[in-house]
Amino acid sequence: MSAQKTSASRTKPVSAVGAFIGFVGFSALAGLLVTIGVTPAIAVAGVTTTSTIGVFESLPEYIEIGDLPQRNELYAYQGGKSVHFATLYDQNREELKFDQISEQLKNAAIDGEDKRFYDHGGVDMTSLVRAGVGSIAGGLGDSGGGSTLTMQLVRNIKMQQALELPTKDEQEKAYKEAVEQTIPRKLEEMKLAIGLAKKYSKKEILTAYLNIAYFGDQTYGVQAAAQHYYNKSATDLTPAEAASLIAIVQYPEARNLSTPKKYDANVARRNVILRSMYAQKNLTEDEYRKARLAKPADYVHLTQPSQGCRASVGDGSQFFCDYAKKVVLEMSQLGSSQKARDKAWRNGGYKIQTTLNLDLNAQQKQLLNTYDNKAETNFALGATLNSIEAGSGRIITMAQNKDFDESLKSAATSTSLNYSVDEKYGSSKGFQTGSTYKLFTLLDWVKSGHGLNETVSGAERTVSPWTIGGQTVNTPYPVTNDAPGEGHNWSVLGATANSINGAFASMAQKLDLQDIRDIAQSLGVHRADGGELQYMNPSAILGTNEIAPMTMAAAYAAVANNGIYCKPIAIDQITSPSGKQLGGQAKDCQQAVDPAFAQAAIYAMKGTIRSGTAVGAQTADGTQMFAKTGTTDEADQIWLVGASSRVATAYWQGNTDGGKNNLRHFSNGVNGTYAGVRADVWKQAMTPINALYPAGGFTDPGQGAIRGNSSPVPNVAGKSADEARSLIAGAGFRYVDGGQRPGTGQPGSVESTSPASGALLSSDSTVTVYTSDGSQANVPDVAGTSLDGARSRLGEAGFANVAVSDEYAKGGGKKTCRVAAVDPAADAAAAKDSTVTIQLFGDKNGKAPERCK
Repeated sequence: MSAQKTSASRTKPVSAVGAFIGFVGFSALAGLLVTIGVTPAIAVAGVTTTSTIGVFESLPEYIEIGDLPQRNELYAYQGGKSVHFATLYDQNREELKFDQISEQLKNAAIDGEDKRFYDHGGVDMTSLVRAGVGSIAGGLGDSGGGSTLTMQLVRNIKMQQALELPTKDEQEKAYKEAVEQTIPRKLEEMKLAIGLAKKYSKKEILTAYLNIAYFGDQTYGVQAAAQHYYNKSATDLTPAEAASLIAIVQYPEARNLSTPKKYDANVARRNVILRSMYAQKNLTEDEYRKARLAKPADYVHLTQPSQGCRASVGDGSQFFCDYAKKVVLEMSQLGSSQKARDKAWRNGGYKIQTTLNLDLNAQQKQLLNTYDNKAETNFALGATLNSIEAGSGRIITMAQNKDFDESLKSAATSTSLNYSVDEKYGSSKGFQTGSTYKLFTLLDWVKSGHGLNETVSGAERTVSPWTIGGQTVNTPYPVTNDAPGEGHNWSVLGATANSINGAFASMAQKLDLQDIRDIAQSLGVHRADGGELQYMNPSAILGTNEIAPMTMAAAYAAVANNGIYCKPIAIDQITSPSGKQLGGQAKDCQQAVDPAFAQAAIYAMKGTIRSGTAVGAQTADGTQMFAKTGTTDEADQIWLVGASSRVATAYWQGNTDGGKNNLRHFSNGVNGTYAGVRADVWKQAMTPINALYPAGGFTDPGQGAIRGNSSPVPNVAGKSADEARSLIAGAGFRYVDGGQRPGTGQPGSVESTSPASGALLSSDSTVTVYTSDGSQANVPDVAGTSLDGARSRLGEAGFANVAVSDEYAKGGGKKTCRVAAVDPAADAAAAKDSTVTIQLFGDKNGKAPERCK
């Protein structure tokens, strides 16, 4: 519904003939009303007395003043205290009590609009007669339309009731009926005014009128009007200021003080009101003269209403404000149905204490402003920092690099999309999480009895089959690692710290992909678009689901909280317009994963900060923390999510428009690439959090979680293939023939295994056995022997090609002419047909003695 534009006091002038007929007719009706006790009389034009009485008697008698729409106030925490940070309202209004309203304002309203307010019973016959005569004379002008303050209040109440209807069509229809100037409408207004006068005191009526009246420029009630036009309270106004406000109500769009262009129209009506105030002895002659000479430019100090989340206090608080508003509208404290809640919010007057920490949020916003340029021109860059209290789910921060703008106007530096939250709350569809999703494979790994020291293959390969819902599925999935040289065997601890894709594919192949999905869901993980969390495609284990950053922060907070997941909450307390505390979002926590599993996962992910992909994230205060990085295939989405034992923080950077621009290739203009600074930015975000939320250390897992149900690979070096097969099978592993390799020992004997002997493997893991072809031998240690003795021993080992180096080592004495070193070195495996070079000791200067030649 558009802003109220029709005056609640101005009636439409009628023709001179009609007015004359009305004057005569209503004189008779007035007498009848006095006779039946409905006083004072009424006067309208164009109907007979008899028909008017019939209409009048059929109309409703009472209307309620009711609660007026007011401002909703949002509060956050700053410096350890609750502070106001946002004002949200359907109508810009703040109700005042009678004693809080300036006496000048009350006098201006009565003297300017309804001089006999305290003498009549809601309808003033004298004013009605004067209005009729004024109409005959050629228009009402500023002589008034006969509407008392009580009648104007009736009309304003009906206009307000129209604005509260659920649909725009209903609002417009009812609003039009409320302001139309027809005889039945005027009669209804009169009778309801008489009813108001019977039910409410003059104080209540005057207070309600001053609180409900529309003052133009989206401003309702005298307090909001005084704040908007004068930047002061309506409690203390000068005569000129008071009269200027009341001057607006007849024609709020033409006479408001929003622009100097309207000052002349306002002053003309203001001075009429001032003259009435003087005539009623509510102004002295000096006060009257001074007020008439006052210029609006001297007392108008236009202040834009601090309405809406865009105007919220606190750097970067706007996105949280918008989220909190949407959450409140779902809460039963405002009503049992959405319709009831919407109406309650429109009526306003609620005080909402949120969980936001303005100081921490502002610090994170500044970090994003510094390292994630909102004006990046090469691609659409978004970035967020979200921090959640581990033991409660309370949202501490919700910062974003873009500025908040609800206008839907296109701007590179601003958006209406809240990247931190689900589509339902912020219209963002989430982002692929990359390797931060590996947490859930890690948890299921430990839950299934595997250990952190267990060895898995990190090889790049096409992986198949998989287990999904207890069924074997032959879906080939080509796995690649993030960097060259990562394809060897890894312990799970090392694979987690270094985020090895091949290793996690090996882990997931030993698990059930549905179980991994279930672990994620138990920690509150869900798709931002509301769809089902995908798991049938094996790529899901490496983070292909689009998830909101706040969701990931909450999941990691649960792990930090010994596996207890707490749903994110934004509202601590709601206080009703009457001052009653209604409660906030209930703390909703449950044990999602066993504490032992969470402790094992934390133990592994501490390595990410210590020596893995998040090196540089450790804060100087020494607080124990864990983290996991995430990078999508194209590096178009970059993550770092981690926690202390008290607070989890998710840092996300990425393309917001579906682009695949690689964040490793674009400079942030400060100290490196966008992707390259994530550990440092996360550290800077956590430093003040650790100061405000001092955190203890984590409990290390027991040896059972570290070792799991794994067993060591037996040492089968030098054994025959059959012997090796038997020993490996006896240890619970599957033998795989890796074929012959150049090696030492007898041809066909075991040269090596992969994983190596001693590595921990789970039952039924494969051990690849490589046998020797006998083409190599270990170079014997001939240091200190004579040249002839060295040649003999090398020959016995199978090396027929022996050479002597022309360079001598420094020796002298008994060392002279003795063997100093061989190449290949002693004990090294070398092909038997390769050349072994001997270096001899010379004299003390390294010169060749004659006797060695």
